[in-house]
Amino acid sequence: MRIIVFGFRARTKQRRAVYDALLRCTRPATLWDLYAFAGGPSRFSNTNPKVRLLNEYCRLLGMGFYQASIRAIEDGAFTLSNEWWRISSVNCNYTMSSTYPFALLLPKSISDDKVVQASAFRARSRLPSITWCDRGTGAVLARSSQPLVGIMMNMRSNADENLVAALCTQIAGQKRRKLYIADARPRKNALANGAMGGGSESSANYFQSEIVFFGIDNIHAMRESLGRLRDYVDTYGTTSSDGMSSYLRHGGWSWGGGNLSSMSASVSTLGDTGWLIHVQTVLAGSAWIAARVALESASVLVHCSDGWDRTSQLVSLASLLLDPYYRTIRGFQALVEKDWLAFGHPFSDRLGMPTVSGNGNMPFELSRQASTGSLPLSPMRQGSGSASTQAQNTANANHSSPIFLQWVDCVSQLLRMYPFAFEFSSAFLVDLLDCMLSCRFGNFLCNSEKEREQAGIYDACGCLWMYLAGLRTSEGSSHAHYNLFYDPLKHNGPILPPAAALAPTVWPQFHLRWACPSEAQGGEVEAECRKLTRKFSELQRAKELAETRLNEASVTVESLVTELRNEKLASTSARDAVKRASKETATIKRAVQSLGFNVYFTADGDCNVGIERNPTEIPQRSICSVRTKDINGTVSHSEKADLSEPVSVAEDNVSDNPLIRVCGSLCPMHTRDGECQLPNAGCAQFQSQLVDFKANFDAFDRLSIYDSYFGS
Repeated sequence: MRIIVFGFRARTKQRRAVYDALLRCTRPATLWDLYAFAGGPSRFSNTNPKVRLLNEYCRLLGMGFYQASIRAIEDGAFTLSNEWWRISSVNCNYTMSSTYPFALLLPKSISDDKVVQASAFRARSRLPSITWCDRGTGAVLARSSQPLVGIMMNMRSNADENLVAALCTQIAGQKRRKLYIADARPRKNALANGAMGGGSESSANYFQSEIVFFGIDNIHAMRESLGRLRDYVDTYGTTSSDGMSSYLRHGGWSWGGGNLSSMSASVSTLGDTGWLIHVQTVLAGSAWIAARVALESASVLVHCSDGWDRTSQLVSLASLLLDPYYRTIRGFQALVEKDWLAFGHPFSDRLGMPTVSGNGNMPFELSRQASTGSLPLSPMRQGSGSASTQAQNTANANHSSPIFLQWVDCVSQLLRMYPFAFEFSSAFLVDLLDCMLSCRFGNFLCNSEKEREQAGIYDACGCLWMYLAGLRTSEGSSHAHYNLFYDPLKHNGPILPPAAALAPTVWPQFHLRWACPSEAQGGEVEAECRKLTRKFSELQRAKELAETRLNEASVTVESLVTELRNEKLASTSARDAVKRASKETATIKRAVQSLGFNVYFTADGDCNVGIERNPTEIPQRSICSVRTKDINGTVSHSEKADLSEPVSVAEDNVSDNPLIRVCGSLCPMHTRDGECQLPNAGCAQFQSQLVDFKANFDAFDRLSIYDSYFGS
């Protein structure tokens, strides 16, 4: 949809050289000259799509637990089955059909020998094969090519009829399932193919069947339609390849036909292009197929002429409507790889690219219908002979056609009608088409699975799916490939659009992005919603960070509260201990005073004890400090007394009673060996000459009123 014009000054000699250089770069002569090979190794490694195809077959059979591997494919150990269908390896070497995949999903009741016999009755040996099945109802969606009924339309094949009949599985207790044979071609085209041995089935030969024609035009009509659409968009777009805006033509009004000064005078309205009519026809046919399978539990066999263009469009679009899995990004990849790549849509021929055997049939050239502009015709369009004859020969030899683009356009129409049903967005579809046309990846090269394997595509070229997945990984769920409105629970089943809803419009994100850039942005609401979503994600991350910090602060506060509680308990215990010590001290003081002592406490905590000789006499005091024990365990006394020599007592001979130790240190009648010379009645009754002494308060603190010294 993009037109680039190179302008040269008059009599410039480099025009031919520039054109030849552009032609060499844009139309490589061989497959190996494509960028996917010439660009060197890609960091987006391509895993073998055969493994993914087998995994998809297993999912359809209800055996999702099975994971295929290259080893299993090489050993042929992938022929799994359930009660109705099986995976067959009859085409593992591509000997039966070179355009079919190596593994086929077939009815379990049909043997491989019967399958080979049935393939001979179909064009290019593309026999009926199951592409989607419903495990709950037993309904299937199958595809094939046209039957070879001959010019008289009377040829039959028992093997083919039995294979088609086996598509209608019989459920116990129910009547036989109905079979619809959907021919994508117009009826007249199907009859015309009879001259070349092809044609269509007869409902009389296939039990309980009905033949339906969808009237979808061939590849040449689609190519011409896209060319007219491109001319129309270029003519009436904001920017045009001739440098004139559509608003300046004919006084600012160019709608409604008339002679135009543009490069395409034959396209005056969008309806003249026919593109939207073709899109609507494909959508209507796919919706009809999906309705028959979902509502009637019927089986449908779809084919066209070769079974790789219109058939691929119909069966893949119907599968998209029937199965919610295909409406996810991963499921959409599986759908494209199964119904388009594995079943042999000729991408190289349709895109005008070279194949393994050599050049492509014809470059993908969307010729203009009636160019009246000032640009000269390209050298490819110039030559001897009449222009009409050359155009006719070109049309006959040109097999390029935007079939896959048209199918993606149909998907975009469904995405517009059901915005909650698809995980991917329109931007994902645009990037998919751009990657397909860029020749940067090997997924869409060649015409079949066999050719891609022969060319070593999987090992030599990068993988488109890995590249797109890498783009989404960078931004997560906020990436443009994700549909912001996707709700898997809202459409958790088949989508059956009514006929009135199938009114397609121009796909702005793809068709208008070069001619009408502002309109191509299209979804202002979607863009604003994506911006809000991104902002919401940032706020969500900030919220999570704040919650983390809050949790850390809460843990810190709890730790501090625990420490404070412990400190409070310790303080309470200390206060209780002080109260108990005060009570004990008061008790000891009263007990000591009852013995005739006067106890005085100094400010530094020491205790002075005085002993009264006679209450009427002035007491003579002798101050003696209680012994202390140093670090080495030596007992020493510090004395201040009138006695001429200090009194010391050995530690081992001192009684454990602290009051006895005090008495022994004060009394001069106490011997060194610890024996008292006075009677045992008690020293305090004899009014010792010692008047006063100084004792360590700690000794008194350890005293108790229950010591045996006081007795009963």
